[in-house]
Formats: sequence, C-alpha cells, structure tokens
Amino acid sequence: MTIAYLVTHSGSFHADELLSSVILARLFPLAELVRTRDKSWTAPAPDRIIFDVGGGFNAAAQIFDHHQRPNPLRTDGRPYSSFGLIWAQYGRDYLLAMDVPEHDIEAIHNGLDDGFVLPIDLLDNGAVNAAEAGPLFAGLTLPVLLESLRPVFDVRETFADDRAFRDAQPIAGALFEAQVRHRAAEHRALSVIQTAVAAAGDGRVLELPMGMPFRAAVEAMGADHLLFVVHPRGTDWALTTIRTGDDTFDNRADLPAAWAGLTDEALEAASGVAGARFCHNGRFIAVAATRTAVVEMADIAVREALG
Repeated sequence: MTIAYLVTHSGSFHADELLSSVILARLFPLAELVRTRDKSWTAPAPDRIIFDVGGGFNAAAQIFDHHQRPNPLRTDGRPYSSFGLIWAQYGRDYLLAMDVPEHDIEAIHNGLDDGFVLPIDLLDNGAVNAAEAGPLFAGLTLPVLLESLRPVFDVRETFADDRAFRDAQPIAGALFEAQVRHRAAEHRALSVIQTAVAAAGDGRVLELPMGMPFRAAVEAMGADHLLFVVHPRGTDWALTTIRTGDDTFDNRADLPAAWAGLTDEALEAASGVAGARFCHNGRFIAVAATRTAVVEMADIAVREALG
C-alpha cells in the first residue's frame, strides 16, 4: 500500500523527529505529515509511517518510537532515537534518492551514522550532553553546519558560491533570529516565574501557568529547594525536572525509576495515579491527563527524591 501519512507527535519538537521527517519527506513526497497524539493515528497501519510516538518499535509495522521500555539499542548498547531508527531503515534509500552512487552507499551511510545520526540519538536520550561530548559533536557545531552549505569541490559553475550564499542566508537567519526570540522570551518569563516561586513557598514543586523557560530564573532567585515543575500542556499536564545547568542532563532530582518508559495503564499501575499518561525513559518529563493527576505524581516524585 502507498504511504499516505507520516505521523509524529504534536506539541514541542526535537531534532530527532524533525530530522526523521526530512528523510521520510524526500522518500514519500506525496505523504501528508500528521502531528498528533491521537491513538487512532499512532497505531500501526499499512498506509503510514509512525515515528517518535506510539510506544513501540517494529520496522515491519512501520512504527519507530524509542520511548518505551525496553528501548531500542544499537549493537554496542547505545540508545537509538527516532532519527537513528529511521536512518537505519530508510537511510540507504534516502542516499539513493540523493543520487549517491550505489557503490558508495554503505560507506556513506555508516559514516553519517557515526558522525551525524549517533550524536543526535545520544543527546535526545540524555546519554551524553553537548558540553561533555567533545569530538563527538565537533562536526555539528553551528559554524561547521553553516559552512557545509558551501558548494562541494567539483561544483564549478559560475556564481555557484554566490547562489549557495543566498540559499544559506534564510537558514542562518532563522537560526540566529530564533536565538533572539528565545532570549527575549526568557526575560518575559521572569516576572511570571517570580510570582510562581513566591506562591510555591517552601514547597518542592513550582507550578507555572504554561510551559516556559524557567531554569535560569529559578537559579537566579536562589530557589534551590525546588525539585520539579508542573504546567499545563495543551489538553494535558507536564511534570518536568530542573536541570543543574544549561549544558548538562543532570537534574536536581529525577522522576522515579519505576516510571521510566511507561505509558497509560502501565504507568497508572506503577505510579498508583489515575490519569498518568507517559514518562520518558530519561526520567526528565512525565505527562498526566489532569492537574490533579500531575500534582499527585509530583508529590510522589518529591517523596522518593527526599527519601
């Protein structure tokens, strides 16, 4: 059956599903991208490829999630993200679609896997952070990526460099302007977070009216007693950890180990909370159906963290 839909989750996006969509959109250009958490969409079907959502990995069934327990691992034990799973399944076809000579496919596929895909996988899973990764991320710095937009050595047409420069401008602009917007948003969030910290008092959980950048403000206010943050997220609620710094995955406290990678009924059973919906394998975010449920999960996480 023809692939008619490319299905991933709605809400905030990460590099792994965004890059997965790049691979799949080239191979299935007529397929519609559907961003949703509706289970009628995230269940396997012959007409769709599902990635970074769905709670399962089965290449034959065209579902490529990595959040479940047990999570899919490479032969060396390092974790896949959805990008790594999609690359392993479709990367060679993608290279053929990019007109890479067939005799070079395997070497180029493996080289990109080691130098580009693997770092994305590790970062997405919290298995490494950019500040500590050193050479692993040397080829993924912004200057290197922007300079990779220059023409390759054997493209010698007149004005090739000028065309490449013009093509690179909107990409560079989008990235830099995003930095400006995010920094400005941090300043806008400050007064909201100050009010929320005051409301939390000596409690260990910070409740915010929406998702927003909070770590820098919490740290600047000296609110070292806070361990977790809850906030509405569309139609559900999120429970997140507070990292100890910008360039680390270390948290002030992790969510309970027994919740890792569980969804729906399995997470409700493990947590004892009706309405518990999802906990990431990395134990830095959980989702609940209601405020009551997420507050109950936060209370449990605090009790476990404090022993």
